[in-house]
Amino acid sequence: MDNGLWNVLIVDDEPPIRSELRYLLSRDARIGAIDEAGNGTEAVEKLLAGRPDVLFLDIQMPGTSGIKLAETLAGLKTPPAVVFVTAFAEYAAEAFELDAVDYVLKPVEEARLTRALDKVGSLLAAKRAAAPAARVRRLAVERAGNHAFMPVGDICYIEANADYSNVICPGGTYLANESISSLEQCLEAEGFLRVHRSFLVNLDEVHDVEISRGGTMELRCTRIDAVVPVSRRRAALVKERLGLV
Repeated sequence: MDNGLWNVLIVDDEPPIRSELRYLLSRDARIGAIDEAGNGTEAVEKLLAGRPDVLFLDIQMPGTSGIKLAETLAGLKTPPAVVFVTAFAEYAAEAFELDAVDYVLKPVEEARLTRALDKVGSLLAAKRAAAPAARVRRLAVERAGNHAFMPVGDICYIEANADYSNVICPGGTYLANESISSLEQCLEAEGFLRVHRSFLVNLDEVHDVEISRGGTMELRCTRIDAVVPVSRRRAALVKERLGLV
């Protein structure tokens, strides 16, 4: 939304529906780029790649339902505004429990879509004015080409990998498309501490601290057999945060 226009992702398994919705959205001066996805898996990939401002989401689709996808997105640091577009009125209450901006029934009429976009505008304006940002509950990661949203509590530690980061959890190692410095800023409030230039640790995972005679400190994680080094420059802060002083 750098140019003030809203980037939109349409998620629906029916191409004619996507085409009609794209046409109607393109007629609104607030809309910028419009992308499409035919199912939940494709939607996740495009969400990670494009970070749209607004998601127009069908409910009944093959695989992941629109409701399940919206539940997952709610845990992101900056989730998109969600407008459900569906032929089924009976899911409205469940949708609004997920903080959906609006619930539009098919076939979509232009005047009704405009009202939904007005609500989106009010929400996005409120988000820009709000401070501080919402807490991070899930982190966008990938492994072997598969994308996922990992709960922050599942992460043991994060290791720098050039401009990216390796996210280590009991299930293995994932890749995050963010630098360790960026992740440090957004995860500090979640109990993570930068203990080394290359390591960010979930302090809830630390169950043992090893300090050598030379003063070198290492942290052992609870759920995985791994040791994380602590730099000498950060050792005093780590001891303080762990209650060792």
